[in-house]
Amino acid sequence: MSGGRWRWARIALWVALLGAPLAPAAMPPRARPSHEIFYQIFVRSFRDSNGDRIGDLRGITEKLGYLQHLGITSILLTPLQPSPFYHNYFASHFTGIDPAYGTMADYFAFVHAAHELGLKVYLDEEFQYVAQGNPWWRKARAHPYGRYGNYLLWRNRARGIAEPFLNRAKWQDYDGRSIGIAMVNLNDPAVRRYFRRLLLFWADPPGHPGDGVDGFRIDHMMDNLDHKGLETHLFSRFWAPLFRTLKARRPHLRILAEQADWGYGHRWLTRGHADMVFAFPLRAALVSLSKRSIAEAIRATAAATPPGKAQVLLLENHDTDRYMSAVGDTMARARAGAAIELVLKGEPLIYYGQELGMRGRVIAHDMNDEAQIPEREAFRWRNNLLAPGSAIWYRSDPRVWQRRYNRSDDGVSLQAERANPQSLYHWYRKLIALHRSRPELNGGREQLVCPRDPQVLCVLRREGAQRTLLEVNLGHTVRRPRIERSALSGARWSDLLHGGSAHPHAPLRPLEVRILGTT
Repeated sequence: MSGGRWRWARIALWVALLGAPLAPAAMPPRARPSHEIFYQIFVRSFRDSNGDRIGDLRGITEKLGYLQHLGITSILLTPLQPSPFYHNYFASHFTGIDPAYGTMADYFAFVHAAHELGLKVYLDEEFQYVAQGNPWWRKARAHPYGRYGNYLLWRNRARGIAEPFLNRAKWQDYDGRSIGIAMVNLNDPAVRRYFRRLLLFWADPPGHPGDGVDGFRIDHMMDNLDHKGLETHLFSRFWAPLFRTLKARRPHLRILAEQADWGYGHRWLTRGHADMVFAFPLRAALVSLSKRSIAEAIRATAAATPPGKAQVLLLENHDTDRYMSAVGDTMARARAGAAIELVLKGEPLIYYGQELGMRGRVIAHDMNDEAQIPEREAFRWRNNLLAPGSAIWYRSDPRVWQRRYNRSDDGVSLQAERANPQSLYHWYRKLIALHRSRPELNGGREQLVCPRDPQVLCVLRREGAQRTLLEVNLGHTVRRPRIERSALSGARWSDLLHGGSAHPHAPLRPLEVRILGTT
């Protein structure tokens, strides 16, 4: 991007937020698939492009070909905004890009390159809070009854004590610094206008036709923020009007809500007017790999999802244990979970490194941000963890580095797994290719077809005459699937994983996966 275009982008953002109207940009039509496969990137940990060991936007841009080859359709980034916290939630500024990640020019170059490859881009937004050092914080604390005093909520306004996040005045970053976090007053009209203009800028940036994002993830979305009774009816008063404004400008833009209770998300999809929520209860069932728990979660998830809305299926994300660690470091269990995620009804999300079987567990009983670094370690491009491009930003802290999960030459790297046809990486590529090629996996009907079998999970996906049947033995003994005859209807089945013909009633070994299809 030329210097002039970058200056225009920066000026346009500030003009927008200061209140001048944004001129509508011409948006060329771009086909939007009705069904997406997400890849979530923890930006700081994905790919370092300049040798400082911090993942950055240029690093992601350089690896877009890898993501396209893997088969994903949509990239979800963790926040890019400047923040005193390493994860970039809790902003010190709502505008711009964390300098460690690059410049606004790097950002637009990334979005443009992704769109050129047919990949969609989603930004993660969290603006219900501000971190100590944010201009709103400084100005409000200096003049609690001034203009910016209305931008925050107060525990004691006269004494300049802001209402804290989750009732803790200070929060520790992984390096031991204690940083205040205050609640934003989302009821203030000026605050609402500010965030409306901010998201409109990212969705439809002046001077960058076609480089607007394709959707937003809303972090920690609630109707009654933190259950304090201070900001209520946010679904109808804040979120729904904001989403309507965005979609008036960009009709195909989608909203992915992180429902704060990690439940089934029905109220977020209906009253909150989000397009998608995360299938958190189903994720918990997939960690257990219990046939009964998975079946119950499938039924409850379907019941909670209105027509036209979607559940995003996941095995892990930046707030959970890595799936490989959660299932006891067992490859067969990891393969079974991946197969179920990519066959069930919903839009799957792959967390960076999930396809390699990266490991990591949240450190229990640790109240600072170090607790979650294990599931946010550097993506494993090479066998050597110290190889150029490895985003090992946490190496500077000896305690964190010593407790890391990933080690050089541990077999969990793209370099090692590409060379091994039996690796988890190749398993994911095969499953993702199936998911994309089978119309019934992109929105067809879903049916559990061996409900009386206590061990074998059987899921039939159907679109017209074409069907895909998943069978997974979740027990400890060899089983023949007890499938309802009406579900088979005399169809001839082929083995979609290994080729050739197959029979749905053939025996399955413990944790064996079989995916059959008709044509």
